[in-house]
Amino acid sequence: MTNANITNIRPDFALITNWVQTKAKVLDLGCGDGTLLTHLHETLSITGYGIEKDDGNWLAALKNGVDVIQMNLEEGLSGFEDQSFDTVILSQTLQAMHNTESIVHEMLRVGREIIVTFPNFGYWRNRLQITLGNMPVSKSLPYQWYDTPNVHLCTIHDFDHFCHQHNIQVIERKVITDGQDIHFLPNLLGNLAMYRLKRAS
Repeated sequence: MTNANITNIRPDFALITNWVQTKAKVLDLGCGDGTLLTHLHETLSITGYGIEKDDGNWLAALKNGVDVIQMNLEEGLSGFEDQSFDTVILSQTLQAMHNTESIVHEMLRVGREIIVTFPNFGYWRNRLQITLGNMPVSKSLPYQWYDTPNVHLCTIHDFDHFCHQHNIQVIERKVITDGQDIHFLPNLLGNLAMYRLKRAS
């Protein structure tokens, strides 16, 4: 699967596709309406399952033909056996989790590899808004301070440190802004961070 085969899909979903093996067994946490799982099924013939809390998204995923369970991720993944999935995905949901440490470790227990993506709070536009006295509002952080679901915003440096502290191996990291790879000063110039991880041996 190459980017040339991917059309009309979010840039981060395209990159996630490159990190998933053909015919893999995939669990998507906070799957929304199931767009990513549908795309992975169509392009890679994966066997996919989703977890979604929101009533509207859960119903939309069902209508889209996705095998989706309605449950709260904060309650953990105790219903799934160890290493029962090839890949477990948490796409732009990490910052909305109260028990961040717990869900990452549960993902590592359930999946042989995990993919985590999140908006980089260290992005220069976010820093500028804070310097001007306002909480950041952007495409990746679209909420106002009073209605945001985000509770644990972090920077790329923060997450790198988290992985080091918790014995998590970074297989690959991508940092993008508006779909473009950022290599120079990623914690400053990158808007979205994407990690492919596994438990360090």
